Amino acid sequence: MEEDRRHSRPGDRDPRGDGQALEAAALALEAGQLVTFPTETVYGLAADAADPLAVARVFEAKGRPRFNPLIAHVADLAAARRIARLDDRALKLAEAFWPGPLTLVAPLADADAVCDLARAGLDTVAVRVPGHPLARALLARFGRPVVAPSANRSGRPSPTTYADAREETGDKAAAGLDGGPCQVGLESTVVSVLDGQARLLRPGSVTRAQIEALIGPLAEAEADAKRSPGRLALHYAPDAPVRINAAEPMAGEAFLAFGPSDSPFNLSPTGDLAEAAANLFAMLRAADRTRPAAIAVAPIPDEGLGEAINDRLKRAAGFVG
Repeated sequence: MEEDRRHSRPGDRDPRGDGQALEAAALALEAGQLVTFPTETVYGLAADAADPLAVARVFEAKGRPRFNPLIAHVADLAAARRIARLDDRALKLAEAFWPGPLTLVAPLADADAVCDLARAGLDTVAVRVPGHPLARALLARFGRPVVAPSANRSGRPSPTTYADAREETGDKAAAGLDGGPCQVGLESTVVSVLDGQARLLRPGSVTRAQIEALIGPLAEAEADAKRSPGRLALHYAPDAPVRINAAEPMAGEAFLAFGPSDSPFNLSPTGDLAEAAANLFAMLRAADRTRPAAIAVAPIPDEGLGEAINDRLKRAAGFVG
């Protein structure tokens, strides 16, 4: 922490500080500027969701394709219901998992609150209440929805520390809040709740089993896939090629292990999926910094949280759309 403070700039926040950085971040959002802020999933690059020029600055900073919708982050369920029409299924999920790493895609209720560019021209909105207290404090102070895609350049691994967020897009942000390492380390689960059907559009730490235990079986996702962030084929990718389900590395490859291994890059020596999820992006970055010929990744069980990890790895390898 002492080292973090020595390398801070105006607008950076010591989580034990007096809130001056929080006020600076809110003022930056009000001025149409960008803010780096923490969530429990990954660090986000935030902008006023209602301001198309501010949203355009997010796309510009990330190099993000214009057709990919952004998530509107709000302070609480009441704020979510002002911008999205949440049916009984959506409300049941919100009450169970908010604040937390779940995004709901629902019919739009207020087009002025989340601009067309943020929604990629769709008549639906992706919304969530983040679980990080610092994120909610900023949202409460700002008083309006913010878009906050991960604070990486488009296609790069998502940042799970403030230092990584600063390295990726920090020069584009007018203010920043340091909330420590992200607890979850994967982007939120995305569920669409439209026309009486619920679909899992992006797996995450809120698992399919947890969702279905509350609202019953999920429908096929393809009909609503375009409504979710993070659905590009080559996504979350480091510079080096990624080879998945590798029993061992080949010459010149960095190896992301899972379970007992001598590799310096081990997602979880004990084979714990939650630990692997939290380490995934940071270790992809660390391995990539060694400039390997490729990054080989050990097999990850495709169950529970493993479904989300494998989803990210397949996108990093360019295998799914």
